Amino acid sequence: MKHSKPARISSWISLMMVACLALTGCANTGSSMLGGKDQNQGTADPRLTSGADAKFFSTSGYQACAVAAGGGILACMLSNSGNKAACAVIAGVAACGVAMGANYYLDQRRSQYADTTQRLNAMTGEVQKETDKVAERSNTLQRVIADDKQQIAAIQKDIKAKTVNKAKAQQDIANIDQNLGLMRKDLTNMKSRVSEYQKVAEAERQSGSSQADVKKVETEIAKMNSKVVALQQEVDGLYSQRSAITLG
Repeated sequence: MKHSKPARISSWISLMMVACLALTGCANTGSSMLGGKDQNQGTADPRLTSGADAKFFSTSGYQACAVAAGGGILACMLSNSGNKAACAVIAGVAACGVAMGANYYLDQRRSQYADTTQRLNAMTGEVQKETDKVAERSNTLQRVIADDKQQIAAIQKDIKAKTVNKAKAQQDIANIDQNLGLMRKDLTNMKSRVSEYQKVAEAERQSGSSQADVKKVETEIAKMNSKVVALQQEVDGLYSQRSAITLG
């Protein structure tokens, strides 16, 4: 059964409040969970947890949305807007994009753009921007992967020569495992975004929108997906090399 717009607005406010509270509660613990301060658990490469590209794909849709929308929602709450709730919802969805799912994204974009061509052109531009973010993040991951592969090769060489420092090797492997965990988290969120954009494009196609305009969106989604697939292959390659190590 379809939800009414008032119900969706209420749901949105609830979701945003829960997400923001969750983020506030986790603010002091998130870094240790991701970075692994306990050496026995490994320490992630700082390139994966800091920098301009580190946050966009590292959080789930609700968390990413809360972070992105926080400023806009706060501005609404402090403004003289006659309808602060509606203002907050508009600010939230606009900031979150497709992170909160295809249905909310479509509702917001259709309220913004009554003209179908303008709406689909805006969607195409947004997918292109996210594809650029995937490429930027991929560059970071590729550098970490290259270094981790060198580390694995060095450990394997030492094992073969029977000169391996087992304690150090165990720590190095634990660090690589931390890196792999973060990389997989990024990939999961990237795939989720691709999937939601695909649902958006299909919904537009089924609604009778210009097939040529929908095709433009789908072409950009395919480009984004191809970059995600390529990154998945590189992460899988690192995992295979890491899995081949047995320290005994």
